[in-house]
Amino acid sequence: MPGPLRLQGISASAGYAEGPLFRLDRTALHYTVKATAADEKAALEAAIGMATGRLGALIETADSEAAGILEFQIAMLEDDALSGPAFAAIDADQPADAAWRRALDAEIAGYETSDQDYFRARAADLRDIRDQVLRALSEDDESAAPAGAIFYGEDIAPTRFLETDWSSGGGIALKAGSAASHVAMLARSRGVPMVVGLGASPANPVGVALLDAEHGGIVLAPSKAEIEAFRRSSSSFAARRDKAETYLARPAVTKVGTAVRVQVNIADPSDVDGIDIATCDGVGLMRTEFLFGKTLPDEETQYRAYRKVLEWAGEKPVTIRTVDAGGDKPVPGFTVEEGNPFLGLRGIRLSLARPEILRVQIRALLRAGIHGNLKVMFPMIAVADEYARAAALLTEEQTGLAARGVAHKMPPLGIMVEVPSVAIAPEAFADVAFFSIGSNDLTQYVMAAARDNASVAHLNSVRHPAVLRLIASVVAFGRERKIPVSLCGDAGGDPASIPALLEAGLRDLSVAPAQLAMAKAAIADVTV
Repeated sequence: MPGPLRLQGISASAGYAEGPLFRLDRTALHYTVKATAADEKAALEAAIGMATGRLGALIETADSEAAGILEFQIAMLEDDALSGPAFAAIDADQPADAAWRRALDAEIAGYETSDQDYFRARAADLRDIRDQVLRALSEDDESAAPAGAIFYGEDIAPTRFLETDWSSGGGIALKAGSAASHVAMLARSRGVPMVVGLGASPANPVGVALLDAEHGGIVLAPSKAEIEAFRRSSSSFAARRDKAETYLARPAVTKVGTAVRVQVNIADPSDVDGIDIATCDGVGLMRTEFLFGKTLPDEETQYRAYRKVLEWAGEKPVTIRTVDAGGDKPVPGFTVEEGNPFLGLRGIRLSLARPEILRVQIRALLRAGIHGNLKVMFPMIAVADEYARAAALLTEEQTGLAARGVAHKMPPLGIMVEVPSVAIAPEAFADVAFFSIGSNDLTQYVMAAARDNASVAHLNSVRHPAVLRLIASVVAFGRERKIPVSLCGDAGGDPASIPALLEAGLRDLSVAPAQLAMAKAAIADVTV
């Protein structure tokens, strides 16, 4: 390359990485055509079996989040609707590799052109499935990346991420990609620097690259001066991160002594295994979608999951959200296909439309309530009638449990503030026990800009005056009516957003466990 090339994208996981560039698109696979169509079918069946077995082996050592991704891929591989067109093409005299590639490419194209962010983000999983089977068909292995490499390309497969040893450093720089993809979620949970939405490079870059995933950029073929400046920034980031660890065991307090509660968000009961309850003020959001996988969970399965977290937290509060299915979280046998699921039957709307499913969850929550300090909140509330109907179901199920002599406890009931109608007119909800602001959806709906869409990412900011004004008005209403208000969206763990959130009056934030230390350190620098 003639000189340094700087590309700007979107930070998906903050951090810095300096290392050799490893291009994800440079491996060519070679397939030997078989003698008959029957042999081609047998080869494809064997390759699908090999890919499925490889995913199963990865699951054995994966954490809950990664296991969910791998289970999704296995389910796709076992779905005849996915492989059927490939076998039909083999009958039409296509070799197995071409038949599989074309069948999967057609599916991928449908996902990539979807107007729904969720499906566009899942295209990476389909590419992963495609390439794993092609790899098994060809019996070729991918070229090994050097230690500390920066993976560069259109996108990266989840299995490629899971198979990589990140202990020597390295990072991910994607021309496309999504901050909402499975790999982005894995990168954040494991502290791997990642940038998406870099766009096409005018050349085929090689050599050392500098990945600044704090600000969302990369420098290809850097000069000596740029390397020196990058290392200063990287050292500064590392020092801030190390300093932040010293705040982990302390209560969160601003520079002028204002106390701030900092809770954690969890997506699976196993998440608490790595968290010292002394470092946080409880659980501000326990998602329950993890329970709703291939099959709908029964009452006992849910009860055990909720009880585990409540007993871990002891006297500290655990706020569990009823299932927030729909939107970017489809659930087989529960959600429905819609033209725009983010504005359709999702969250409490879906649960009220399928009360038999919500009732099972309610009974499990009521029974688990005796094991700790439980709070329950409903997602996607837009009008007061939705809250009233959901609360009535808890009362009905409480009556049923009492009649059968089943131990239970009625928890305080609150709502997510993520639909603008609630933030604009909170007085319709003066009877709720608490508000929890979902900054991700609230910002997305207020700004009409998806946070994982690179072309409009600059619009999706919780720090926009319109979003902050709504947050401040909800906080003021809560203070006036003595209704506690917290925030459980990604903004709560973003050091750049924390000062504005505290200025808006918030004194209760819930963050991802990996963001706990940095959030407390950021709070300590605020003068409110």
